[in-house]
Order: sequence, then C-alpha cells, then structure tokens
Amino acid sequence: MLDELRTDASARMARCVQAFQAELRKTRTGRAHPSLLEHLKVEYYGSEVPLQQVASINVEDARTLVISPWEKTAVQAIERAIHKSDLGLSPMTAGTVIRVPMPPLTEERRRDLVRHLRHEAEGARVAVRNVRREVMGDVKEMLKEKMISQDDERRAEADVQKLTDKHVADIEAVLAAKEKEIMQV
Repeated sequence: MLDELRTDASARMARCVQAFQAELRKTRTGRAHPSLLEHLKVEYYGSEVPLQQVASINVEDARTLVISPWEKTAVQAIERAIHKSDLGLSPMTAGTVIRVPMPPLTEERRRDLVRHLRHEAEGARVAVRNVRREVMGDVKEMLKEKMISQDDERRAEADVQKLTDKHVADIEAVLAAKEKEIMQV
C-alpha cells in the first residue's frame, strides 16, 4: 500500500517537472526552435486550432523559423496569431510561406526572461510540495486508521521527502541550464 503511494507520488512529481520543462520550451531564447510556436492557437474555419494542425514548422537557420501552411487560406490567420502572441515576433510572408526571424535578445530582455523563469520554477516547486503534502496526509490517515505502524509512517515520510528533494533538484538543474542558455550571448 505504501509502495503504491510512493509510486504515485513519484509519477505525479515527475509530471510537475515535465510540465515545467514544457513551459521552458515555449520561452524564446534567441535561437529558432519550433516549440516556440507550437502552443499558438490559430483562428481557422471559426474555431481555435493549434498551429501545428494547420501548418508545419521548420527551422531554416539558427535565427529563422519557416511555417508552411497546409492551405493558402490559413496564411493570414497564422500571421494574426503570431502578432497577437506575447512573443514579440514579426512574421514575413512570401507567398504561402511565412518566415519568422528571431531578433537578438537585449540584456534587459534576458534578465526579464530569467526572472520569469525563476517564477515558473517556483510554481513547479510548489506543485511538487503540494504532492508531498497530499501524500503525507494520506500516510497520516493510514496511521490514524491503524493500517500502518508509526515506524512505517516515519519511513514513508522519509521516502516521500527524498522524492521531493530529488524532483526539486531536477527543477533546479533544468532552470540552471535554461538560464545559462538565455544569458549566453
């Protein structure tokens, strides 16, 4: 029973780390990467559709993304979606192909991005700690119901704390790598 709780807690904490990594992929670093635009929604035939369902996104060079819509009618909608996004990008259309150049980041913008990343990392750490709190509550409930002994409770709490520390360290490592990438000129 405690093993199931531990396995569930580990999986939930790992999902918190994965969600943080997915959030980081959306952050613009000055280098072109398709994941920067994948989360954008495009108004297409009256409904909001993810960009990757209406076009392919490729990297032309280190600072340029190329978007090739499946239909010519989607070009204007894709341009509007990019303009409306908070990415600060300016798409250029050449027929049915949209090129999105990545402007170089200023020092001030880099610092703002790092500040934003630290805020996101804190949110991920809080999510991991919330999982720990829920699991600890379940363990205490099991002790109260006399399903486990006090020794099992202490062991389980120590294991959950180790899991929490491991996943928080993973978040810190991912954050440090992304900060280094952003601050690199």
